[in-house]
Amino acid sequence: MLKEKLGLDEKDRKIISLLEDNPQMSQSDIAREVNLSQPSVGVRIRKLGEKGAVHYLVGMNFKTVGLNLAKVDVTAENTPHLLEIFGECPFFLNGLITSGQHNLCMFFMGEDVATLEAIIDRHLRSNPLVSEVNFDVVVAPIKDFVFPVKLEIEDQSCELEVNCKECAYYNSNRCLGCPITPWYRGKFWPSPR
Repeated sequence: MLKEKLGLDEKDRKIISLLEDNPQMSQSDIAREVNLSQPSVGVRIRKLGEKGAVHYLVGMNFKTVGLNLAKVDVTAENTPHLLEIFGECPFFLNGLITSGQHNLCMFFMGEDVATLEAIIDRHLRSNPLVSEVNFDVVVAPIKDFVFPVKLEIEDQSCELEVNCKECAYYNSNRCLGCPITPWYRGKFWPSPR
C-alpha cells in the first residue's frame, strides 16, 4: 500500500533508511551506498520531500536533554479549539486528535513536574470543554524523541489566561510561572521581561 501511495522503489527506501539513521549524511555518501550519482540522489531526496516521505525536524531530544515530558490524554468537546488555545503555550509541544476513550493526546514539557501539573490543573482540568484528563509523566523514551521547543518567546502571546501573581500554584511555589510573563522564575527560558 505504501509503495502505491508514495511510489517508493528500493533505492528510495534505502535513501530514507540512511537518512533516518543519519539525517546529516551527505548526498555523496548516500550515492555511494545506493549506487547512484549524487545529482540523482539529490533529485530523489527532493521528490521524497515533496511527497512527505522525508521531512527534516529540528528540536530537542527528550531522551537526552533532561527536561520533563508529560503525555496528557483528554476527553473534551471541540478538540480543535482546545488545541488552538494551547498552540502558543511555550510548554505545549504537540497534540493529536484521537479515537477511543479519549479524543485528544497532548504533549507538554517543563523544567519540573510540579509546573506541568499546575498547567494541566489550571488550564485543562478547569476548562468547561474538558470532561476527563489523564496526566502521565514520560519516564524514559526508548528511541530518540525529538520535538521542536519554543526557545525564543520574547513578544509572544498566549490564548491561555495567565496571571501568575494571582495563581495559587505559583504563590505556593508549585509552579515556576509562565515564561511569557514577568513572573517566570525558572532557568530554561531567558529571564522574564
